[in-house]
Amino acid sequence: MGRPGLNRRHFLAAAGGLTVAGSFGFAALGTGADALASGADTRVRYWNLFSGGDGYNMIAMLDSFRKDNPGIDVKDSTLQWGSPFYTKLAMAAAGNRAPDLGVMHLGRVTGFSPGRLLDPWDPALLAKYGVREQDFNPELWKRAVIDGKLYALPLDIHVQLCFYRKDVLKKAGLLGEDGRIVPVESTEEWFDVLKEARKATAKGLQTIGLWHNDQNFQWWFFVAFYTQLGGTWFNDAKTEVTFDTDKAAQVLEFLRKHVADGYANPSFGGGAGAEQFVNGSPFAWEGNWSVPVFDAAKLDYGATPLPPVFGRRATHAESHSFVLPHQAGRGGATNEGAHRLAAYVVKHARQWAAGGHIPAYTPTLSTAAYRALQPQNEYVSAMDHQATEPKVWFAGSTGILAQRVGPVVVSSTTGSAKPEAAARRMKGTLTELLAMKNPMDGRTAAQGGATA
Repeated sequence: MGRPGLNRRHFLAAAGGLTVAGSFGFAALGTGADALASGADTRVRYWNLFSGGDGYNMIAMLDSFRKDNPGIDVKDSTLQWGSPFYTKLAMAAAGNRAPDLGVMHLGRVTGFSPGRLLDPWDPALLAKYGVREQDFNPELWKRAVIDGKLYALPLDIHVQLCFYRKDVLKKAGLLGEDGRIVPVESTEEWFDVLKEARKATAKGLQTIGLWHNDQNFQWWFFVAFYTQLGGTWFNDAKTEVTFDTDKAAQVLEFLRKHVADGYANPSFGGGAGAEQFVNGSPFAWEGNWSVPVFDAAKLDYGATPLPPVFGRRATHAESHSFVLPHQAGRGGATNEGAHRLAAYVVKHARQWAAGGHIPAYTPTLSTAAYRALQPQNEYVSAMDHQATEPKVWFAGSTGILAQRVGPVVVSSTTGSAKPEAAARRMKGTLTELLAMKNPMDGRTAAQGGATA
């Protein structure tokens, strides 16, 4: 199955990645994984899944850490994004061959058998290097805590956004005096905006790209709008499905209308959203990782969280987070070095912000350097309106939940299934998944990692 993360990272690389490293206080792309500090007495092995533009940023931050901490060697390895990464990480942790530090999507932490495949962070060590709970959004921090222990240290949130072309919207009379898109607070207002934007759109272009054929994006959009409606998934004990099929059908009908009314063109498939946007399409619903692409194209554009069409602000959010893969003998200077490295990168994430991600370390958000970033300063409010997947073992980026229900959302959006029927299928799937046992809770973690 193709992954949008792979495509977009290749796209970032093709677009030249990030060219602003120097302006944010970090070195340019350096020696990376082969960089070994001479005379260092501690080595930290670090696995991540960042390539393309994200990889460029991470290496810049690692090189900065090496310069400031010559006593610590960082041996970083970039693995393939998606399920292959999680499979290898699970096998390494189960076989006591784990790296000292790793990266994981926060939504996957619950299913990664915390306490067996992951070790908890030491809050005192993190505080020693300047990272404390009060420096993070409370909801984000809460997601990282399992059974009272911190198992993930958030680096960012990455969100789904409504990108808009200011030149096209100005022509359509859809820009306010502040130069931003007019407020939208209902489905009726949103489709009125699309109608007016279509009148100002050049021939041969769709009005909005929303990845209608992609199971991951469609699932992310569903999560956002279902959250706007106040929809729930399970009871607190995770023993009962509380999924509301009526609210789900409302969301599915809303997504379907974009295609049915001709605003999103089925002939373009899922991948043409960013390309059409660059060519003059007024809207694209995309991840914040497209910011460097659109910057490189020198577009006059803005980006907001997904419109609050159901009356409540919420946009889909995930988080890249640092984790400590389980080691039987974790401790000592190497473990302290892992804490020090993670804390350093989290605290020095301005470079990461330039790539579109919202830094998790909230003091960064109030700096003049961050406030000057455009369009980041337009969508930073998403930190306070995160729509996340339920905190269950089968959720999270590239997890079973997206694999099972994403195609159902696509079937409704593209018209091959009725919204009401699709909503019932989604509830049935949630019921099946809730009854399943997490394969990583047993002693078959390596096998479970392939599908979880």
